[in-house]
Amino acid sequence: MGVNPLRGANGLESAFLDQTAVYDPTLIRLMRRAGRLAKAVLHSGVYLAVSGPTYETPSEIRAFGRLGADAVGMSTVPEAIVARQCGLKVAALSCITNLAAGRSKGPISHQEVLTVGKTVGAKVTGLLKHFVQLSSKANLPS
Repeated sequence: MGVNPLRGANGLESAFLDQTAVYDPTLIRLMRRAGRLAKAVLHSGVYLAVSGPTYETPSEIRAFGRLGADAVGMSTVPEAIVARQCGLKVAALSCITNLAAGRSKGPISHQEVLTVGKTVGAKVTGLLKHFVQLSSKANLPS
């Protein structure tokens, strides 16, 4: 991914943050429940973040798969790290918008990514509305 978001003069006390359990199990359960209510298909897996702004090569995708990655993207991870450093409970949702390099019939197109994002926008909005409603009703420990 490049430089860790906690590195440098960012005003945070300690950059040595345990990453064993970044995502909160209670929030994950609420996200799955929200997905069912929104009739959205959710998958869980290992998300590997890269710095971008280029798409990965087929060789990189094979290497990331060997490392255990199920999906690759250019976001989510730095935000989750900073949220945990700030003491927040974290759940993440990523929309997979394209097949990885070497897994599709043609080259990766940024237009395809934008089109898929727009196509699933309403479904994601519905899922997030359900998630917020469920979260506000849940008795979440601090």
